[in-house]
Amino acid sequence: MAELRTEEEQLDAIKQWWKSNGTALLVGVAIAVAGVFGWQAWQRYQNTQAAEASVTYQQLIAIAGSDNIDDNARQQAFTFADKLQSDHGGSLYGDLAGLIEARLAVDSSDNERARQALNEIVENSDRPYIQGLARLDLARLQIADGDPDAALKTLDQTIPSALEAQRQDVRGDAFAALERPDDAREAYQQAQTLAQDADQTIYGLQLKLDDLGVEDAT
Repeated sequence: MAELRTEEEQLDAIKQWWKSNGTALLVGVAIAVAGVFGWQAWQRYQNTQAAEASVTYQQLIAIAGSDNIDDNARQQAFTFADKLQSDHGGSLYGDLAGLIEARLAVDSSDNERARQALNEIVENSDRPYIQGLARLDLARLQIADGDPDAALKTLDQTIPSALEAQRQDVRGDAFAALERPDDAREAYQQAQTLAQDADQTIYGLQLKLDDLGVEDAT
């Protein structure tokens, strides 16, 4: 009987403990389980989002890489680009979509759309190299729009050293547009030297130097 009382006392003790602590224990277990399944769901969501972004980006590339793009195809490309930037803003897909959108917009003489796409990258991207590409394209667009002074200001902003040869090339274009041939020549020469040192090719650079009367800029 003593043993039974001991077992009964143990059972009563367990019941009392459960009564006092069972709710908290269940809540703790529920939170832990929810955390595990929530993380797994988040991972699945992220993977799904990445897969969707990849598919949309491939569709955008397929159009942008075509030799002949009609208005319907261009509008479809803009739709893909807008989707990537709205649904996947901050991702590499979103940034690259902005660069592609700007190029397609320039091809269709929609410079305002191009500016918006490039400024979006400059202001919001956390990738310095992509920002640098956007600033270079924006400066080229500003020169084409007849505002080389604005282009020089854009080029004075942060651009990665890996793009320094391209920056000097565009600076040369801005100086040429301002009818400052000596400054343009110096910028082009710097671009040529930097490109050679980095084993890069900047197409048309020698022609620009030749137009300025420079036969050998090395």
